[in-house]
Amino acid sequence: MAKTINLVKLCVGIDSVEHLESYRARIKTEGGPELPRHVTRMWPRREGELLNGGSLYWVIKGVIQARQTVLRLDEVIGEDGIRRCGIVMDPEIVRTEAATRRPFQGWRYLEPIDSPADLMSGTKAQDDLPPELMTALAEIGVR
Repeated sequence: MAKTINLVKLCVGIDSVEHLESYRARIKTEGGPELPRHVTRMWPRREGELLNGGSLYWVIKGVIQARQTVLRLDEVIGEDGIRRCGIVMDPEIVRTEAATRRPFQGWRYLEPIDSPADLMSGTKAQDDLPPELMTALAEIGVR
């Protein structure tokens, strides 16, 4: 059976899941790609595992709060001629349980066993909490 791996990435400049959703919608209405894409310098070596149902988990304000399923990896050549990786994702942003993460550069692999669970559709309890409170609760193991 093929293994699956996820990625975790800081969502720089984004303050909430709602902000991420509105940012993605704005990019699309301004003529951006149909499917959301994040361009990164490094190409995942574990590409096969990532494309076997993996997701990109977004760290917003120090807390993993959402994920998007990775659909494919596209080669992107920058204006400087350097090859980069375009991580193409499903447009659906899935809210997850809160899990704190310290700042880091780039992206990291995230094993499925260590990935926060999805929140059930319509779950509003955590949605209404401020990021600082979500962080504090996640730090003490209460989510």
